[in-house]
Amino acid sequence: MTGEGPPGHYIGGMRIFESLAELPPLVGQDVAVSDWITITQQQVDQFAEATGDHQWIHVDVERAKAGPFGAPIAHGFLTLSLIPRFFESAVDIRGTRMGVNYGLNRVRFTGPVPVGSRLRATLKLQECQDLPDKGVQTTWLVTVHREGVEKPVCVAESISRRYA
Repeated sequence: MTGEGPPGHYIGGMRIFESLAELPPLVGQDVAVSDWITITQQQVDQFAEATGDHQWIHVDVERAKAGPFGAPIAHGFLTLSLIPRFFESAVDIRGTRMGVNYGLNRVRFTGPVPVGSRLRATLKLQECQDLPDKGVQTTWLVTVHREGVEKPVCVAESISRRYA
């Protein structure tokens, strides 16, 4: 880096960081926006199978069409489980040997996600703390947006750890 502009650079739409040291100056900033992901009925059905959550609003297409949203909707936890995919398409932190999910703080499902919706996330770095063994713990505000709808559909604080 030359020291000009903010840390990181872009390849396509992905924000690339060469090391963990480039993250702390970005605390408090929107760092990246993910690619769009289309929610399919097959994903919803597979999620229902994996979790045992077969509520009709998700898996009974005909009944859901007559329900409050006019279509089946994704499980809130399905939307939440897409966080790693949002990060994968938006941020690449190089020079690390391992990254792990550490947990979540506040999570809110603030709007429905009808099947066929396209979602993407804005990733805001809220905290960046050094850890032993050349690690960093980051807290990200992940705001998931549904295409064409102003209000987000999910807002969560995602905590991860990366090690150089």
